[in-house]
Amino acid sequence: MVVRRPPGRRAQILAVAADRFHRSGYHQVSMTEVAAGVGITAPALYRHFRGKPELLDRAVRSGLDALADGLREARTVDGVGAALAAVAVGHRPLGTLVQRDARLLPPARRAALRRELRADVALMTAVLRAERAERTERAERAELPLPDAELLCWSALSACAGLSYQSTVPQPRRAEALLRELVAAVLAVPLDGTAAGPAAGPAPEPGSRARREELLAAAVRLFHQRGFDNVSTDQLGAAVGISGPSVYRHFDSKADLLAASLVRSRERLWHEVEGAIATAGGPGAALEAGLGAYVGFALRNGDYLGAMLSETERLAPPDRRVAVDFRRDFLRTWVGLLRQVRPEYDAASARIRVHALFALVNDGVRNRPYSARPDLGDCLLRLGRAVLGLS
Repeated sequence: MVVRRPPGRRAQILAVAADRFHRSGYHQVSMTEVAAGVGITAPALYRHFRGKPELLDRAVRSGLDALADGLREARTVDGVGAALAAVAVGHRPLGTLVQRDARLLPPARRAALRRELRADVALMTAVLRAERAERTERAERAELPLPDAELLCWSALSACAGLSYQSTVPQPRRAEALLRELVAAVLAVPLDGTAAGPAAGPAPEPGSRARREELLAAAVRLFHQRGFDNVSTDQLGAAVGISGPSVYRHFDSKADLLAASLVRSRERLWHEVEGAIATAGGPGAALEAGLGAYVGFALRNGDYLGAMLSETERLAPPDRRVAVDFRRDFLRTWVGLLRQVRPEYDAASARIRVHALFALVNDGVRNRPYSARPDLGDCLLRLGRAVLGLS
């Protein structure tokens, strides 16, 4: 007797895998767990996919294929917004999988993923520049420079990916409408003639920090760049001029070093941003001050923001709960402040906007070559105001 596989089984597996990876992190999910979510055995799952890396690869590719299909059909900026919003809502895990987990793919696949994203941005850029050209021709202004158009399109992509980080599932139709509005606002931001934004600040001189502090800074950088599992204590020690075993004079384990480095970075983030908000006069001034402080922090601490995003799931459960609680409290502060400034926003729309802001800024300071722009700080301030609805 021939046993037929249910139609759409591969798509069902990919949907379950994407959801599990999104919620728990790639390292925390087993093939057995994915199989159970589909209602099949692990051996049956291996008939469809050879292992977790292929499952992650296909889950990411499924979302990117949907994005490329939508963008190829887009002929206007509104069409671009519709395509981005539809994928952000219909493939909600995609943002997390691309920004956090895709770096765990084999190098060749990571390179292919980057090429696919660049091709998507190229499609968006062509539409944006063509539409801007029609408007500027009538107004006798210069056309939109390619670097500006690309930065705007990457920012729109990141803003929509912010939906992936919401713990609550928004109402799909409302979320899609709001994301279309945010894309339109981002793509309309003028970047010409921007002034210098928040300064990144000078790097500390060698020897100006205690060895423990040097290890914390090196750990954040290496964990972000290579991933926790790909960094050895020998590499950590070499980064600060000591042997690998000497690391254990300062920290009990590599996991302890990861936890301490994220704690120290969170403390600095809270001190800078909350301090700016607390000393400003009135909600509007506080929101502007907080935005400036967050952008300034991001410009100086892109490695921490990347490590926070990618390595939180590697923490021990108690440390992970503390990190998640911090993010929740930080978000709540911003949502509450935004709703004071814009009382017409309900809680759900304010959360979407704040998540979009964080994703846009966090990606912006780490997305080369655009992160090397001397005016990046001011660009991010303008884009941040746009997604918050302040401009």
